[in-house]
Amino acid sequence: MKFFKKAVFLFITLFLIWILLTGLHPQELIIGAIVALIIMLIFLGSAEIFAEIKLTPKAFVFWLIYIFVFLWELIKSNLDVAFRVLNPKLPINPGIVKVKTNLKSKIGRIILANSITLTPGTLTVETKDDFFYIHWIDISSTDIEGATNAIVAKFEKYLEVIFG
Repeated sequence: MKFFKKAVFLFITLFLIWILLTGLHPQELIIGAIVALIIMLIFLGSAEIFAEIKLTPKAFVFWLIYIFVFLWELIKSNLDVAFRVLNPKLPINPGIVKVKTNLKSKIGRIILANSITLTPGTLTVETKDDFFYIHWIDISSTDIEGATNAIVAKFEKYLEVIFG
């Protein structure tokens, strides 16, 4: 049953991405279904990471909220970095901080690390056990708890509901 769930989820995800990229023309739908099926068969063995995604209405709502939270943080960090570039008097105090995550699933950690890296001013350098090492453009807190609250907490509370 778990194998079937992974296969269906992977196929649906690939097919939806195809539809978003090409549209709803019947010919495109047929080709998209074939391509999604072929890719699913090729990558199904390494798709156990997708089994960690919760397929519940609550998780879906939190996905939508997470997208808006991520976009808001992306805009804020882009503006922050742009102002620092345009105004050399703004402080830059770069360094690497250690943050802690409560996420247990692999895909949740991957999405968290990538979300941190995609927001300008932060870069996930390494992940080790429950800790991430983040390069931060302007360190405002050097202790683990303060850095975690500043960088990780805004993403993690939503990812925890989605992935556990």
